[in-house]
Amino acid sequence: MPSTTRRFGAATVHVFDHPVEAWHLAIATHAAEGSGKLSLGGFRIAPRALVEEPGFDPDRMAAELAHGMDEKVYWSRVLGVGGPLARRDSARIVGGKCVLVPTDDARVGQPRDRELLDWAIECLRAFDERSGIHVVTGQDLGHGIMSDGSTTSLDYMARRFRGCVDADTSKPTGEGNLHLLAGMLAGFDIPVARASVGLVGIGNIGMHILRRLRDAGATVLAVDASDARRAEAEALGARVFAPSHKGALLAEPIDALVVNANKESLDADAVHAVVRNDRIRVICGSENLAMPDPTGAETFRAARRAYAPTELGGMMGYLTAVEEYLAVVEGEPFAMQELFHAARDLEPVGERVVRHLRARDFAIGFEDGARALYASPG
Repeated sequence: MPSTTRRFGAATVHVFDHPVEAWHLAIATHAAEGSGKLSLGGFRIAPRALVEEPGFDPDRMAAELAHGMDEKVYWSRVLGVGGPLARRDSARIVGGKCVLVPTDDARVGQPRDRELLDWAIECLRAFDERSGIHVVTGQDLGHGIMSDGSTTSLDYMARRFRGCVDADTSKPTGEGNLHLLAGMLAGFDIPVARASVGLVGIGNIGMHILRRLRDAGATVLAVDASDARRAEAEALGARVFAPSHKGALLAEPIDALVVNANKESLDADAVHAVVRNDRIRVICGSENLAMPDPTGAETFRAARRAYAPTELGGMMGYLTAVEEYLAVVEGEPFAMQELFHAARDLEPVGERVVRHLRARDFAIGFEDGARALYASPG
């Protein structure tokens, strides 16, 4: 299976193009060939809206997402968070990502979806065998029920490629979001039960957080592009906003903002809207590529807002995937409950770091605070 490579910073992207169809697969990884590393990152079937964006480059996108994954791996090591197998093998894990560009007739649910996935699986197997890098991939954008009307695309891939895991990573990711949020609020002496929280994005992760916040007694406001999801959130007691009214949500008297939309929820306009809102204290979530301009983090720090980068908040998804993969490889039972338990470890982290920042009058940001408290010397 022929491929080419492209380099984007620390990530190498291995590129596969179908010889006849306009199908393209980018496998990005921070692992060196022959290293035996586990390259962790979801399998994204690029939605049409992404493909149609000006300047869309699937290889660059894969590399950027792989970098974000490597940040999650880093933070899970620093904070000591994860299931037992992931903690044991943390030195073997690096960030990666797979981005598949289909033709419209081969998207999941369309007549040629099986042909597309069979080709992608062939590419993954060939890469895994020849590179000495073990791809571990799974849930991401673009998956769903296939054209047979019953098989999910992740199940289809998981039955044919050992490195594809099909656990629902959204729930432990949502739990990680929730516990980090609760800890950060506690650092400002705000109990969740008395908090007002804005959610940007209420897909699988965001809806899990919404339900958990509702059960805890919090006030929830939410923005999402989907009419159906907004209706579901409203039925659960949330105030809902269409994307065109995101600015109105950011002006509401909320204590925290949690981002789990597609990407770039924390663009320059959103960052400045948050800073103008005197009540918002906490910004977190697990959205990929949430902040297009990284200087926004410094804007938050200067305004004395606690911003936990989404690479830190999103670690539970990858930790679920690697735990399932290692359990299957070793013939051990995989217990999702262990990941829910591990997610609780993020709550004391959030509180301790925020209290550290407040004690220093936000002379440093969340990442530096976390390193100061948790990273081993050297």
